[in-house]
Amino acid sequence: MTTIHQNRIDHVFADRSRKRFIPFITVGDPTLEVTYKIAHALVEAGADILELGIPYSDPLADGPTIQQASQRALKHGVAIKDALQLVVKLRASGMEAGLVLFSYVNPVFQYGIERFFADLAASGADGVVIPDLPVEESGSAIAAAKKHGVHVISLVAPTSQTRIRMIGEQATGFLYCVSSLGVTGARTELRGDLTDFLKRVRESTTAPTAVGFGISTPEQVRTLAPHADAVIVGSAIVREIERYGEQLQDPNQCDDAVEKIKNFVHQLSSALQ
Repeated sequence: MTTIHQNRIDHVFADRSRKRFIPFITVGDPTLEVTYKIAHALVEAGADILELGIPYSDPLADGPTIQQASQRALKHGVAIKDALQLVVKLRASGMEAGLVLFSYVNPVFQYGIERFFADLAASGADGVVIPDLPVEESGSAIAAAKKHGVHVISLVAPTSQTRIRMIGEQATGFLYCVSSLGVTGARTELRGDLTDFLKRVRESTTAPTAVGFGISTPEQVRTLAPHADAVIVGSAIVREIERYGEQLQDPNQCDDAVEKIKNFVHQLSSALQ
């Protein structure tokens, strides 16, 4: 009899007394080989779950930093199959952190929903975030995900007032709380009503909550930690990868550049302690 392993996201959030850190990076920026190295560095820097963005030509939810990262990765032809292969490689190397892919709905539909979730589970990934998949149209994706023991991570935004409860009730894995209106991107200030929004979300769901979009400093991480189970940081890390882009592609300087990114991320994750 085969036993299905506990989904790593569920394992990570089994203990709600500890706050969790979820960094985002774009797969293939600047190369697939470097993404592999950075992924390991992020876990060493305190990541509990990694969010791995599949590059897409029209990323509606992403600000300029992640859009540019997508463009750099697309120049190498990086697609869903490469992200899945990266997960296989990370698992083969012994990585036990939760691994979540981030993809827009078009590539998933083109790949085939059933095939996508079968391959997602087979690779060792734990879930997927599909930001442009409305909850009302997510039935087939959620059914396929459930069949294969992985999660479709739902997003809830401050604009979703009347929908917060509906989204919260069907959320599994964790509920991705969008901290700001508009696209992703590092911000100097957070919304004044953000803690009220996070409180309403937590009251609407039994799923763990993770807050992301626009969080870029240790101070912001520290401020939001009491109001969610996890904090997600994306653009600020992707910006560091862009900053060290040339060094990351130079075999003589790559490890040093990865170490600098690791130190930057450690400062963010340490703010949760």
